[in-house]
Amino acid sequence: MHLTLQGREVGPADLDLIRQLITDHPTWSRRRLSQGLCEQWNWRNSAGQLKDMASRSLLLKLEQRGHIQLPARRQVPTNRMRPAPMPAWQGDDSLCGGRLCQMGRLQVQEVSGERAGRNEMAAALSQFHYLGFGSTVGENLQYMVRSGSGRLLACLVFGSAAWKCQDRDRFIGWTAVQRKAHLPAITNNTRFLILPWVQVPHLASWALGAVLRRLSRDWQTKYGHPISLVETFVQQDRFRATSYRAANWIRVGQTTGRTRQDRFYSLQTPIKDVYVYPLQRNFRQHLCH
Repeated sequence: MHLTLQGREVGPADLDLIRQLITDHPTWSRRRLSQGLCEQWNWRNSAGQLKDMASRSLLLKLEQRGHIQLPARRQVPTNRMRPAPMPAWQGDDSLCGGRLCQMGRLQVQEVSGERAGRNEMAAALSQFHYLGFGSTVGENLQYMVRSGSGRLLACLVFGSAAWKCQDRDRFIGWTAVQRKAHLPAITNNTRFLILPWVQVPHLASWALGAVLRRLSRDWQTKYGHPISLVETFVQQDRFRATSYRAANWIRVGQTTGRTRQDRFYSLQTPIKDVYVYPLQRNFRQHLCH
């Protein structure tokens, strides 16, 4: 019996190893067990970091399928489906208007590694983005755009790409095997927010352009590999994608009304336009080899 979980083949020898780790280390928590498994497999990302979250998900799936029995949880949330409460927004919410050149020297900060920046962004997105905001999972970068005086104007979050997207995949021209191998070279712009009291023409397209010019380099620094293509999904009945089109993103089609990670047509969502932005001129060569 062989399984494919979290992009990794798991065979009988792997199951024996996991069961032996559980038996030999009865005091280990689930987190320590996932780290120990990564160490045994030398399972790391391109930056050399242990793939702890992928390992934890793999172990949970094995338990759900009855192949192993994990140690009891050390901490059990009272309601796992309810996201942790976000702090209330406490920044300046007075009207901010004018021309782009009147905002001073705009600053772009990547804050995924800074607690204060992450908390400020989470509060803004949670309160003012129509989708809200929870915690990020997997590889991600988070950007804040500030005015010359330091006032927060916009937030952008980039995370895991959709597993499948028919029109995107047709645009790239890759096979299922190539997609499985190279999906980490795509990121999804999952959140983009201009704060509601900010009324500055062209700020949105400027912010997209400024972030995209550094995105692949920042990803390389944090995770050890570059980004070839960026995607985003724009809900048709809410937005016209004006800023994306102004920033030269390419509309390649629309979604079929499925969730980003759903593979079984079980959950329906609003139809969204699919936009992409290549970060490499030869992106297809990188994604299809």
